[in-house]
Amino acid sequence: MAKRVFLIVLDSFGVGELPDASLWHDEGSDTLGAIRNHPAFRCPTLKELGLFNIEGVGGGVPSPKASYARMAERSMGKDTTIGHWEIAGLISPEPLPTYPDGFPKELIEEFEKRTGRKVICNKPYSGTEVIKDYGREQVETGALIVYTSADSVFQIAAHEDVVPVGELYRDCEIAREMLVPPHNVGRVIARPFTGAYPYTRTANRHDYSLLPPADTMLNLLQRAGYETISVGKIYDIFAGSGLSESNRTVSNTHGMQVTKEMQARDFNGLCFVNLVDFDMKYGHRNDIEGYAAAATEFDGFLGGFLQDMRRDDVLLITADHGCDPSTPSTDHSREYTPMLLYGQGVRSGVDLGTRPTFADISATVLDLFGVPQEKTAGTSFWGEVRK
Repeated sequence: MAKRVFLIVLDSFGVGELPDASLWHDEGSDTLGAIRNHPAFRCPTLKELGLFNIEGVGGGVPSPKASYARMAERSMGKDTTIGHWEIAGLISPEPLPTYPDGFPKELIEEFEKRTGRKVICNKPYSGTEVIKDYGREQVETGALIVYTSADSVFQIAAHEDVVPVGELYRDCEIAREMLVPPHNVGRVIARPFTGAYPYTRTANRHDYSLLPPADTMLNLLQRAGYETISVGKIYDIFAGSGLSESNRTVSNTHGMQVTKEMQARDFNGLCFVNLVDFDMKYGHRNDIEGYAAAATEFDGFLGGFLQDMRRDDVLLITADHGCDPSTPSTDHSREYTPMLLYGQGVRSGVDLGTRPTFADISATVLDLFGVPQEKTAGTSFWGEVRK
């Protein structure tokens, strides 16, 4: 039985289109395929673990050090919220609402009334482009930039000198209270920016997610007495439900640093990590080189992390969706995700094939700790890989 499990989500690190990708207009998407041949991509540790041995990826090594699988998403969507919920054992049969034409007039008017500020934009937009096109107006008028994307998000941008961060957060809390069915968007996101035109987004982003509608592995682990530690935006994604500790981060580099600090600490339970830069800084900006370099940075961190793992530690690496930086779209892509499982108590080189749901990860983590699965989804593969 494991004492510590490190579950690291490489946000958007997909490994090829799902069979139903056409329903999301994501035919041909392959995030790993888009970056693996770039000169900035150098990931020998991931290769040795078995990343390229995963079904459909190609180019594997003869004797991978980890067990590995390709994970299919069963939930109806491709966004961060339901991807993480499914990893944690909660399948979403209905997609969260999206707003390709902007939010309804009556919703925006009520939001303006409650915040005391006018709204500008109210349409799908790139986060960097929206402050270029609407930033000056926001600074001059004090209005809030509200925008969305192909995902279920209500994003609010404002200059920190015009709308202080604390006020922006309160505005997001107001939106979160308002956005109930049928407008129960997955996340409300504060997107503060600063400086002179064309402005720069700051690290003070904050996500306000829906509360999961049922128990996840986090609630079950916590009730069983295990620590459930969040690194990065995991705490926000689950609205704090089932989490005993939050460690916010401002970048992949910071997230890896905090994860390394957790590795040096004694605890008994799960350390759940999200590295968001793959998605936020590179996938959504179609930056192939940046994405490849971020993978290389993670691979360098991983080499040292593996060396310092304890006898009863288990490491599990996966993703929550894709975000292919080589396609015309700047949105998430409907893709398979990788799964690598490593530790002294884990058999090496076990090919677990293609799993029918991300929730198999949740079932496996619970199995590792001997915690009953109860009503959470998924099938454990721990029995197939344990030594």
